[in-house]
Amino acid sequence: MALSRRSFLRNSLVAGAPLVLSGNIWGSPVSPNQKMGMGFVGMGKQSRGLLNYFVNQDSVKVLAVCDVDTTRREDAKGKVDAKYQSTDCRAYNDYRELLARKDIDLICIATPDHWHAVMTIEALKNGKDVYCEKPLTHNVHEAIAVINAVEKYGRILQTGSMQRSSREFRVACELVQNGVIGRVSHVECQFGGPGKPYDLKAEEMEPGLDWNQWCGPGPQVAYNSTLSPRGMHNHFPHWRNYREFGGGMVTDWGAHHLDIAQWGLGMDGNGPVEVLPPAAAGASEGAKLVYANGITVEHKNKGFGVHFFGSEGEVQVNRGRFTLKRGNEMIAKFTKREDGSSCEAQVVKAEKAFLQDAKIKLYNSGSHTKNFLECVASRKKPITSEIVGGGTAICCNLMNQSYYNQAKILWDPVNRKLRDGSGDPKWLTREYRAPWNLG
Repeated sequence: MALSRRSFLRNSLVAGAPLVLSGNIWGSPVSPNQKMGMGFVGMGKQSRGLLNYFVNQDSVKVLAVCDVDTTRREDAKGKVDAKYQSTDCRAYNDYRELLARKDIDLICIATPDHWHAVMTIEALKNGKDVYCEKPLTHNVHEAIAVINAVEKYGRILQTGSMQRSSREFRVACELVQNGVIGRVSHVECQFGGPGKPYDLKAEEMEPGLDWNQWCGPGPQVAYNSTLSPRGMHNHFPHWRNYREFGGGMVTDWGAHHLDIAQWGLGMDGNGPVEVLPPAAAGASEGAKLVYANGITVEHKNKGFGVHFFGSEGEVQVNRGRFTLKRGNEMIAKFTKREDGSSCEAQVVKAEKAFLQDAKIKLYNSGSHTKNFLECVASRKKPITSEIVGGGTAICCNLMNQSYYNQAKILWDPVNRKLRDGSGDPKWLTREYRAPWNLG
């Protein structure tokens, strides 16, 4: 029986078989020791850690990198070539050339947000499994399109909302879902404000950046280094602050913290039924997601990260920080070094006290990137699949629209559409600059 290269790799990974293979097993000429071919699109700061992980995995061979900045592109190629002690890694300016390669099975997308959906859907269409950074999409329409495309093409997608793969967040959400703090009344999530219209002055651009390709499906605005700093910068560029390319901190950190709120409330595959704007027009906090059971999730500029309020207690969680309170008793607490102990120890303490025989056990992934590879092998849904990542992107973008339009939005989370004449369908999408579209 003939086996496809991907099927053989999947079976080998699941069985734990070593991937040292004879070239004639595929029925077509391939090299010995065949691995899953992987390509990277977007080689900025976020991608460096991802590349460092995947290039060191035995089941993966990084074959290509892509970036519209020559310096970043060549730097990434150099790192891959140094790892493999070869010059085989191809460096592309145009992602479409990379996606067209038949020897690439996996794609990692770490571009600005306005590119995510276009590239993801094209990759899925080309038979690739996809790891795409958060937020999964730039708008609501794109989230729905990506969800549908994953189902249509039968591929695996992992969204980079990696907090779900950290123990403190999983335990916090298990405590909430198992009723340890009683009936939840509301949640507060802390992150910065919504996006703003692009207003930067034009700067002269040095050679080596394909600005037309950087802007891509978004508007071709005047170049400013705030959007795409040249060379090997070591910070997260502020393109994310502008509506044309990101969605401010509502979609940046909101894609982390609103994701955890959704998880703790058991709303994956569901979502809010209303989105309320802040009381004052122009405010940068105060918008609320309202769920069918009456629970609200409120956006705050200051706070703990994610804060669940229940009838019998509270759970607070952020990266490396955790508290559990029941009644007037603080059961577990680590918020700073002065508290003593550690976040891990306090999380374990809460887990042992209340979750030993818990009825609800959430998806346990110790490594977000490893979980992606495991699911590529098993064909099971990753911890932040398209359903999770798409649902979180919808929450973030609906919240932004309530800010942008100072409007109450009524939402049908099951059918993923506006309801009862609420809002404007134009709020859910954007114009795409030719020749780019969602396909």
